[in-house]
Amino acid sequence: MKDSQLTVTAYDWVPGFAQGHVRDLRVRWALEEAGFPYDVEVMAQGTQKKPAHLKRQPFGQIPTLEIDGQTMFESGAILWRIAEASAALLPDDAAARDRVLSWVFCALNTLEPPVGMLATLELFVSDKDAAARLRPEIAAAVTGVLERLVVALGDKPHIVGHFTVADIVLTTVLRDVPDDLLADLPSLRAYVDRHTARPAFQTALAGQMTLFAENAAKYERAG
Repeated sequence: MKDSQLTVTAYDWVPGFAQGHVRDLRVRWALEEAGFPYDVEVMAQGTQKKPAHLKRQPFGQIPTLEIDGQTMFESGAILWRIAEASAALLPDDAAARDRVLSWVFCALNTLEPPVGMLATLELFVSDKDAAARLRPEIAAAVTGVLERLVVALGDKPHIVGHFTVADIVLTTVLRDVPDDLLADLPSLRAYVDRHTARPAFQTALAGQMTLFAENAAKYERAG
């Protein structure tokens, strides 16, 4: 993959609450860690639902990754494909790889859905009274999962041996956990801080945020 032509799709701008959290960040981070050069195809808001993009992403979402003209979608699948091509993101040992794969799916299937429900309540449910009634129950579910993650992580710096693609997925999901839920879980706060301090993450984040800053004015005028 290092010598392939790689292109990531990304929005030119999103509202403030989503900036730094759009999932092309995961893909950019993995590519930066792997040392794989890539281009970014910038998409204006609204164009993601047009036929050209729906051909490569049936649900009109971001990101996709084009590899020598062949397109993949779903950030988890894309990250695993990158990891398979990079010694930096997967261990050599087969058993350790299986553990990494398990943690990737854990992040996507066990942790991310309830975290996403909290975000939906806060940002997209118009009935704020209903959202306030539901939040404690959802927050308790998230906290329960986080507490099990604390036990599994223990005092390790990474979830499986050295830094892997599982840490990328877990970190990007944990960044979306509200601060009040992480406040009493210092090992997870430190885990996130440790991984977001990595140069590859900082480069990926800067790439995403620069696009938003460059294109903000046209959306402000449109609004």
